[in-house]
Amino acid sequence: MKPNVISLQNVRLSFPALFRERKFSESDAKGSYSATFILDKKTNAKEIAAIKGVIDGLIRDTFKGKSPGSQRICLRDGSEKEGTDGYGEGVMFIAARTDKRPSVVNRDLTPLTEEDGKPYAGCYVYATIEIWAQDNQYGKRINAKLRAVQFFKDGAPFGEGRIDVSKEFAPIPDDDESPI
Repeated sequence: MKPNVISLQNVRLSFPALFRERKFSESDAKGSYSATFILDKKTNAKEIAAIKGVIDGLIRDTFKGKSPGSQRICLRDGSEKEGTDGYGEGVMFIAARTDKRPSVVNRDLTPLTEEDGKPYAGCYVYATIEIWAQDNQYGKRINAKLRAVQFFKDGAPFGEGRIDVSKEFAPIPDDDESPI
C-alpha cells in the first residue's frame, strides 16, 4: 500500500453515504460517497498516530510546514461534535469522501448492498482511506479519500435507528377492507 493509505480497524461508522451519492450543498454539481470514522483515542491510538504522521508530512512537503488550520484538516477531535451520537471526549474523527462508489464488503469479503442493512451509522467497521493535500483555487486543506469499507460488528445505531414496526402497527387481518 502507498504510505498515505491508512487502514482503520474497529472504528465506528458515522454519517455513511456508501451506496448513494450525497450532495453536501446545493452548489455541488455532483454528489459524492462519504463516511466519517470515529476512532477511540486509546483503542485506535496506532491508527491516529499513523494519520497524524501522514498529515504532518503533507504539511511539511506541500505547505512548507505551515498548517492550513485545524478546521481544514480531516482528522479532528470528537469534542467538536459534543452531543452528537458517538462523539465527545476520548475520540477523534476523520471524514472521507470519493467520487466513485467505494467497495463495501461483509466480514467474509462478500459485497454488501444497501438492501443488506449494513453497514449502518453506529456499527463497527474496518476501512481504508488515503490522506492527500489540496492546494488549488478552492483552498488549502488536508483531505481523506474513502477507498473501501468492511463491516466488522454490530453496534448501537446512531440516531433513532430502525423503527420497530410492531410498536407502530398491529397486524391487519386478510379479510379487513376498512377504508383509510
